[in-house]
Amino acid sequence: MAITKELTNFDMAEQLRTDEDIASYLSMVLEDGDTDELIHALGYIAKARGMTQIAKETGLGRESLYKALRSGSRPQFDTILKVLKSLNFDLKAVVHEDGK
Repeated sequence: MAITKELTNFDMAEQLRTDEDIASYLSMVLEDGDTDELIHALGYIAKARGMTQIAKETGLGRESLYKALRSGSRPQFDTILKVLKSLNFDLKAVVHEDGK
Protein backbone atom coordinates (compact mmCIF):
# COMPACT_ATOMS: atom_id res chain seq x y z
CA MET A 1 0.00 0.00 0.00
CA ALA A 2 1.47 3.33 -1.08
CA ILE A 3 1.34 6.28 1.22
CA THR A 4 0.92 9.59 -0.50
CA LYS A 5 1.16 13.02 0.95
CA GLU A 6 -0.13 16.15 -0.54
CA LEU A 7 2.74 18.46 -1.27
CA THR A 8 2.17 22.16 -1.25
CA ASN A 9 3.50 24.15 -4.16
CA PHE A 10 6.70 25.95 -3.34
CA ASP A 11 6.41 29.68 -3.97
CA MET A 12 9.73 31.52 -3.94
CA ALA A 13 7.93 34.83 -3.47
CA GLU A 14 6.82 33.68 -0.01
CA GLN A 15 10.47 33.23 1.01
CA LEU A 16 11.43 36.79 0.09
CA ARG A 17 10.32 38.61 3.19
CA THR A 18 13.09 41.16 3.77
CA ASP A 19 15.38 43.35 1.69
CA GLU A 20 18.25 41.11 2.81
CA ASP A 21 16.43 37.99 1.58
CA ILE A 22 15.84 39.66 -1.77
CA ALA A 23 19.41 40.99 -2.07
CA SER A 24 20.86 37.58 -1.28
CA TYR A 25 18.60 35.80 -3.75
CA LEU A 26 19.20 38.38 -6.48
CA SER A 27 22.96 38.24 -5.93
CA MET A 28 22.98 34.45 -6.30
CA VAL A 29 20.97 34.64 -9.51
CA LEU A 30 23.19 37.37 -10.95
CA GLU A 31 26.31 35.40 -10.04
CA ASP A 32 25.02 32.43 -12.05
CA GLY A 33 24.69 34.68 -15.10
CA ASP A 34 21.53 33.05 -16.45
CA THR A 35 19.35 35.72 -18.08
CA ASP A 36 16.19 33.61 -17.99
CA GLU A 37 16.69 32.92 -14.30
CA LEU A 38 17.20 36.65 -13.63
CA ILE A 39 13.91 37.49 -15.32
CA HIS A 40 12.18 34.69 -13.41
CA ALA A 41 13.73 35.90 -10.14
CA LEU A 42 12.57 39.46 -10.76
CA GLY A 43 9.07 38.07 -11.24
CA TYR A 44 9.22 36.34 -7.86
CA ILE A 45 10.59 39.48 -6.22
CA ALA A 46 7.94 41.69 -7.82
CA LYS A 47 5.25 39.25 -6.65
CA ALA A 48 6.69 39.33 -3.13
CA ARG A 49 6.63 43.12 -3.09
CA GLY A 50 3.29 43.46 -4.85
CA MET A 51 2.99 43.39 -8.62
CA THR A 52 0.46 46.23 -8.66
CA GLN A 53 2.78 48.50 -6.69
CA ILE A 54 5.77 47.64 -8.90
CA ALA A 55 3.70 48.29 -12.02
CA LYS A 56 2.67 51.67 -10.64
CA GLU A 57 6.24 52.64 -9.71
CA THR A 58 7.70 51.55 -13.05
CA GLY A 59 4.98 53.17 -15.13
CA LEU A 60 4.25 49.83 -16.77
CA GLY A 61 0.83 48.25 -16.97
CA ARG A 62 0.35 45.32 -14.62
CA GLU A 63 -0.28 42.91 -17.49
CA SER A 64 2.79 44.22 -19.33
CA LEU A 65 4.86 43.65 -16.22
CA TYR A 66 3.59 40.08 -15.85
CA LYS A 67 4.42 39.42 -19.52
CA ALA A 68 7.89 40.97 -19.19
CA LEU A 69 8.78 38.88 -16.12
CA ARG A 70 7.43 35.49 -17.13
CA SER A 71 9.64 32.60 -18.18
CA GLY A 72 10.86 32.82 -21.75
CA SER A 73 10.25 36.54 -22.12
CA ARG A 74 12.90 38.91 -23.42
CA PRO A 75 12.18 42.27 -21.75
CA GLN A 76 14.05 45.41 -22.67
CA PHE A 77 17.01 46.17 -20.40
CA ASP A 78 15.25 49.43 -19.53
CA THR A 79 12.37 47.38 -18.09
CA ILE A 80 14.78 45.39 -15.93
CA LEU A 81 16.34 48.61 -14.63
CA LYS A 82 12.91 50.13 -13.89
CA VAL A 83 11.89 47.04 -11.92
CA LEU A 84 15.17 47.03 -9.97
CA LYS A 85 14.81 50.75 -9.21
CA SER A 86 11.23 50.28 -8.00
CA LEU A 87 12.50 47.50 -5.72
CA ASN A 88 15.18 49.90 -4.43
CA PHE A 89 18.05 47.80 -5.83
CA ASP A 90 20.89 48.65 -8.21
CA LEU A 91 23.15 46.53 -10.32
CA LYS A 92 26.78 46.78 -9.32
CA ALA A 93 29.88 45.97 -11.34
CA VAL A 94 32.64 44.11 -9.55
CA VAL A 95 36.04 42.97 -10.74
CA HIS A 96 36.50 39.22 -10.82
CA GLU A 97 39.42 38.27 -8.63
CA ASP A 98 40.62 35.67 -11.12
CA GLY A 99 40.58 38.24 -13.94
CA LYS A 100 37.86 36.40 -15.90
